[in-house]
Amino acid sequence: MNSSRVLEIFKEITRIPRESGHEELIRAYLISFAKERNLEYKTDDVGNVVIVKAASPGKENVPSLVLQGHQDMVCEKRNGVEHDFSKDPINYVIEDGWMIAKDTTLGADDGIGVAAMLALLESDLPMGRLECVFTVSEETGMDGAFGMEPGFFTGRTLINLDSEDEGQMFIGCAGGLETSAVFGYSREDTIPGYSPVKVEITDALGGHSGDDIDKGRANTIQIMARFLFSEIPEGTRLIMIKGGNKHNAIARECEAIISVKDTEALIERFNSFAADVKKEYAKTDPDIRLKAYSYRCTEKPVDQDVTERLIKALFACPHGVVSMSHEIEGLVETSTNLAAVRMRHPGRIEVLTSQRSAVASLRRMIAAKVEACFLLAGASVGHTAEYPGWAPDIESPILRLCVESYKKLFGYAPEVKAIHAGLECGLFGEKFGDIDMISFGPTLRGVHAPGERLELASLDKFVGHLTDVVTSFR
Repeated sequence: MNSSRVLEIFKEITRIPRESGHEELIRAYLISFAKERNLEYKTDDVGNVVIVKAASPGKENVPSLVLQGHQDMVCEKRNGVEHDFSKDPINYVIEDGWMIAKDTTLGADDGIGVAAMLALLESDLPMGRLECVFTVSEETGMDGAFGMEPGFFTGRTLINLDSEDEGQMFIGCAGGLETSAVFGYSREDTIPGYSPVKVEITDALGGHSGDDIDKGRANTIQIMARFLFSEIPEGTRLIMIKGGNKHNAIARECEAIISVKDTEALIERFNSFAADVKKEYAKTDPDIRLKAYSYRCTEKPVDQDVTERLIKALFACPHGVVSMSHEIEGLVETSTNLAAVRMRHPGRIEVLTSQRSAVASLRRMIAAKVEACFLLAGASVGHTAEYPGWAPDIESPILRLCVESYKKLFGYAPEVKAIHAGLECGLFGEKFGDIDMISFGPTLRGVHAPGERLELASLDKFVGHLTDVVTSFR
């Protein structure tokens, strides 16, 4: 096994559609992989796959080791890019030591973990019994981990391959949940003399709502709400608003169509607002674009009452870091993400948010605060997809092995950390009892957003380290 083979397998995976909830083709690929190599495998009712490699001669007494990653990927693309994630392969380039998908997500989260497991399964390395677990719909609610029945895997030591910073060993993670709000609305006649203007905020960096929430990046929905609340004249009507996409991604784009009395004055006001925003985010979002222009539209405006309540709620809704950990320096403890707003059906506007915290009571507290914000605005609110955090164990045997291996290979110790993102380890621990777990991976940047990239030098180190850990496990 080497990094070239892992990368070769990952390139195969980039050609397979695997959006969350639509993992049929990647599941078929995994099953075919197992059959072609005469490896034991099984699936379950929710679509999880486990492939088992028997112990090498002389390693029969080594306990089973579980490796785990997820089949699905976040599917995001730049505004205006034509790409159908249900059938098109991911377009990528190799540039300056990185593998990059410039216009879409790359899917290295967690395709590279999947590729590493497959490379191990086909290798002839001396190792004990290996159980490679591939879960479904991790990105949209950890459905695979939630639906997995006891006994699907048997090992009591698990290595999760879904982390994004080489040289860091993760032994804890935040739990999360989603909070959604729904506004009902009707449409009213356009006021005589009023004309539509389209307002667009695009090309923000976005990013992972856990890993990147502390980086001060622009949330385009809140920027749009800020303009609509504080800068537009009274009587302006909202015709359309759409922003963000996935619950676990910071909103990169938002657009609105509004009906105004003086289009030129509105555009001038927005251009002044845009200049301020560009200055505010010059360091974190240097490429953010804001524009407003006259627009032809026959759709009637949303009724004024709902327009006002929606805009106020979007502007007031908390977003970003809520608190930092008092136990682990530099670790975000609690956060919330204003993820998406969309007019899905006639008469229905949906707002999607997500909350994270390593502390369950604080996670529910910030979810309740978001709920209160939208209840005050007259929306209906619900909570879904809650999953637990993963409490660190600094005495973990697999942690000790991984640290010793890393020091032996590279001459220095890795960082041992917890992460402000959701990993399936929390669910495995809650569902299946006392499992010794760790998570590590190569360096990825820009996950959950177009421009996602994989650092190839870090892949070399990751593969070398994983190989040593698997063959040294006792």
